[in-house]
Amino acid sequence: MTDAEDTFYTKDRWQNWIERVAEEELDPENEDSARLLLNLQDDAAIAVAKIISAYEDDRLSEDEAVDELAGVRDIVLDDVDLENEEKRMLVDGVQTSLVCVFYAAEEYIAAGPTDDGTIEEYVHAAADAEANEDLDAALGYLVQAGTRIIDGDELDIALVEDLEYGLVSEWVNGLDSLQSAMSDPEVVEEDED
Repeated sequence: MTDAEDTFYTKDRWQNWIERVAEEELDPENEDSARLLLNLQDDAAIAVAKIISAYEDDRLSEDEAVDELAGVRDIVLDDVDLENEEKRMLVDGVQTSLVCVFYAAEEYIAAGPTDDGTIEEYVHAAADAEANEDLDAALGYLVQAGTRIIDGDELDIALVEDLEYGLVSEWVNGLDSLQSAMSDPEVVEEDED
């Protein structure tokens, strides 16, 4: 990226992924199907990482970075037109995972990384909040964990294995994609088989 005019993500890019999902026989237990969904998620996380990088390199102002993030978020979290309900649910899972990624990026740009706790502490606090049905607090804790990931701290994905399946585990899965994107923001090829 050379200037603020560069496009970080497009509706066409997202739609190409959705068309691939529509065309594929998806089985979440199948490695190829799981990889397609993960690539869909990672691709959006890479766009977020590139926006953060452009902001940190002074190629985007804070307002421009927030606007770019909002643009990507609007594309990725928009309703998906898939006739197959199971596929729609699988894409919805990807979208859910990415919610925390967008909020963490916005928080990082607006306020920088938190220095109040570790990623592990935030993940445990989020799991406790979810157990107490306080999903706003759970998301808030993981957003703070996300700012630490963006700042270079490492999320130990083994933490996910201890989590009950639910929103927190989905959000942490999204943070794992963000971590991968921050360390290696290479574009995921849409045409991979």
